[in-house]
Amino acid sequence: MNILLAEDDLQLGELVEFMLKKKGSYNIDWVMDGEDAYDYAKASHYDILILDWMMPNEDGVSVCRRLRSSGYSGAILMLTAKDAVGDRIIGLDAGADDYLVKPFEIDELLARLRALSRRNYAPILEEKLSIHEMHLNRLSQTISNGAEEIQLSPREFQMLDLLVQNRGQVLPREVILDRIWGLDADVSMKIIDATIKLLRKKLDLIGQQGFLQSIRGVGYKFES
Repeated sequence: MNILLAEDDLQLGELVEFMLKKKGSYNIDWVMDGEDAYDYAKASHYDILILDWMMPNEDGVSVCRRLRSSGYSGAILMLTAKDAVGDRIIGLDAGADDYLVKPFEIDELLARLRALSRRNYAPILEEKLSIHEMHLNRLSQTISNGAEEIQLSPREFQMLDLLVQNRGQVLPREVILDRIWGLDADVSMKIIDATIKLLRKKLDLIGQQGFLQSIRGVGYKFES
């Protein structure tokens, strides 16, 4: 799970980053002011944003409001020491999906992140996507080059669609496992490599060699 943490308290930020990495498969980007939080959120894909209310340059409520007004649809969790009902309403009305009052227990933060991740915040994806000579049809779960069409298995399609959505970015095997099978699944990392191998063969059949790249010791990326 990709998380953007925006927190200007050095001690709390270090603690949250450490505990999230220790407790689960979380990839954390940590920034310490509102302007960076907005820029990072717009530039990269995150499953959840954790925004502190009070930050330098721009507060979390303003960042949240600005992201929502620009069409941002990802999950946002607001952190704040303000516990009055009126303050919570301000945060939620700005577009936050959940609200956690400081001080908090890490286990509660983890529970809220799990709850947010179960909701579907993903934008509606195009039925058909074209990258160079490859055409991906999400409805039929096929790939084609305009002349020949190849049927993908459900796992092959999920793998390719995930990599295409994050094209240009390296996806660690753990992230792929989490997104497609789930971390609790009794699945070996070797199944990811085997699925990639099958997918490459099908891409080769439509003349699309070289797009799926292996990053040794890390994972895979789709380089367009």
